[in-house]
Amino acid sequence: MSKVWKFGADVDTDQIVPGRYAPYMRPDADVADAAFIEARPDFAKTAQPGDVIVAEENFGCGSSREYAVEALRRRKVGAIIAKSFARIFYRNAINLGIPLIISPEAVDALADGDSVEINLANGKLTRGKDTFDLPAMPDFALQIVNAGGVVAYVRQNGRFPGEA
Repeated sequence: MSKVWKFGADVDTDQIVPGRYAPYMRPDADVADAAFIEARPDFAKTAQPGDVIVAEENFGCGSSREYAVEALRRRKVGAIIAKSFARIFYRNAINLGIPLIISPEAVDALADGDSVEINLANGKLTRGKDTFDLPAMPDFALQIVNAGGVVAYVRQNGRFPGEA
């Protein structure tokens, strides 16, 4: 089972990892330890691999800080479900292998602290007796996520998804 970490709308990359915790500012620190360090300090201390972030609209807005996504990857976030994502955050997350799902129904139904199981292969999210059908990720994105990110995909396949 995975824990739901629920956030509101317009969670920007500075809330995910504040600029002063950027890897180039603190080269000896693990950026994963700074994930939501100010916006939600309990996340950095207690989030477990596979936990699911759930958010309202425009998750990941703000600057294009790839290290914000890297912090979530290092925390081994199982998926992020939101009503919408900022475009650059979406691209960075897929490139680093984090599954992103747009599901207003699931966002509205899930609460902070819920225990859930997510199955990306069959597009299901289960909370107790409730099951939610999740929209399928685009095939190219799922291939990248399943490989562990775009770099891993290219190393395994010698090309980008969709290239001959």
